[in-house]
Amino acid sequence: MKSFLKYTLATIVGVIIVHILMIFIFFGFIGIIASFGDKPAEVKNNSILHLQFKGNIPDRASANPMDNFNFMSMKSIESTGLNDILKNIGKAQKDDRIKGIYLDLTEIESNFGGLATTVEIRNALQEFKASGKFIYSYSNLGYSQKSYYLATIADSVFVNPESPLILAGMGGTSFFYKDMLDKIGLKVDIVKVGKYKSAVEPFTQTEMSPANREQIETYLKSLWGHLLLGISETRPISVDSLNWLADHLEIRTPEADKAYGLFDGVFYEDTMLDILKEKCGIKPEDKLNFISLNDYKKAAVPNIKSEIIKDKIAVIYASGEIGISQTATTIGPELAQTVRKARKDKNIKAIVLRVNSPGGSALTSDIIWREVQLASQTKPFIVSMGNVAASGGYYISCAADTIVADPTTLTGSIGIFGQFFSGEKLFKDKMGITGSTVKTNAHSDFGGGAPLPLPISNRPLTTYEKEVLQKYIERGYETFLSRVAQGRHMTRDEVHEIAQGRVWTGADALQVGLVDVLGGLEQAIEIAAYKAGIEKYRITEYPVEKDFLEELLNNFSSSAKTRIMKEELGNFYETFRQLQEFKNIPQGLMARIPYNLAIE
Repeated sequence: MKSFLKYTLATIVGVIIVHILMIFIFFGFIGIIASFGDKPAEVKNNSILHLQFKGNIPDRASANPMDNFNFMSMKSIESTGLNDILKNIGKAQKDDRIKGIYLDLTEIESNFGGLATTVEIRNALQEFKASGKFIYSYSNLGYSQKSYYLATIADSVFVNPESPLILAGMGGTSFFYKDMLDKIGLKVDIVKVGKYKSAVEPFTQTEMSPANREQIETYLKSLWGHLLLGISETRPISVDSLNWLADHLEIRTPEADKAYGLFDGVFYEDTMLDILKEKCGIKPEDKLNFISLNDYKKAAVPNIKSEIIKDKIAVIYASGEIGISQTATTIGPELAQTVRKARKDKNIKAIVLRVNSPGGSALTSDIIWREVQLASQTKPFIVSMGNVAASGGYYISCAADTIVADPTTLTGSIGIFGQFFSGEKLFKDKMGITGSTVKTNAHSDFGGGAPLPLPISNRPLTTYEKEVLQKYIERGYETFLSRVAQGRHMTRDEVHEIAQGRVWTGADALQVGLVDVLGGLEQAIEIAAYKAGIEKYRITEYPVEKDFLEELLNNFSSSAKTRIMKEELGNFYETFRQLQEFKNIPQGLMARIPYNLAIE
């Protein structure tokens, strides 16, 4: 018995010691990661800013290194947001130590398509060129259409001899689940307003509606046209010729593409490095002074003087779907409190709301709209639209003084829908689940019940219930129209004519009066400063990020799970994520763009 107690006690003590050691190792590990951001970077004379874009580019990157930690390789990949990219390209323009930029492009992608993000980076590079410094672009593994569009702002575009450029235009496939739902015994009750509000189509139809096809074709042509126009402005090839190449799809050699004017040189990377050395005036045997964007953002510029500036412009980031709580990737009612705080801060002279959202909860959108309206009555309030600011994303924008959108922003989608899933046949015929209802009033069982932890009712909506919900949806749509009409100084009928759930590009939205100016975040900040009557100001960003350790402990498990799934599933992760969304389908009043769009 004594031996048993001795060994048991020793085991318990051992477990405690191991856990204590693991805690110390964990926090030591976190301390090492956190310290990476504190070391200032050294920029040597005659340096080249080395730009690579891999993975999504958020409007503002998280300061939490665990959000970008790869649990498969056990390495932290530092993320850089669009705000840092734009700021540091501008900084490099004034930095005498930076001789030029090397665009090392293989792929560039971003959420909701990301073309607007790419356009903003391209515009910043165009301003950089005005300094007289060089920009060279090279790709070892080949350009996508989007990365090639970015590359064409360079002085010269080079490519590996075995990496063809495939121009095919923009297109995609929508998938429909009605037949599948019928087979498993699921029924969908839909209430909506707006013939273009097509988010519900995958569950109710087997093919795309004519209205949805019309709007998609319209904005895809607008996006593709903007991309081609940008290329033709900087390359010796016309829009018509580019479209001819896309229509006559062929996997050409890079040399053939060079003959068409798409490339300036076709060679391997060692030759590219020799050209950069020659441009910097150094010997072939010498080493190039590359500095990455992640390192350069930690570097100070000696010839740029800093001074204490009291006046501030608040840049508030609204990124992700609009829901009932605020997270690093979603928008919640807490954003209204952030806008209120900026409104009441006397040192904040103007507010820029950066919106990158497909929409979501109509109720949360209205809560945020109210604070935007109050703030715009107090001080200059400018909205900067990113890749997408549609449906609920437009709802929270429409009360601003000025709305700035990129030509390729997806916006509008002014409409509301509700979707309600029922599985009467699934539960009874396939799973053997039946139910009995007890109620005190005629409609106490409104909507039915959910016998499983899924948003699926045991019965479909009654005719009366659908009528009740339809009236609710229509009232919500009228509220949406009135918010837009008030903010855009239009009549209700004028808004309805361009609403009905239709998605517009920023360029087309300008024509119909949904936006005021075409441009990016920097243009929005300039407009805010002008309206506030200030020349010297500093930028303060909101929401304020939580304490590092607090945020880490709150999100460690979910972050680890997400990273591992992304690593394992690769390109199939997006399909997995959409299936997860299907499992948690929101039921109720929604103001959301009908799909996720990826533009390659």
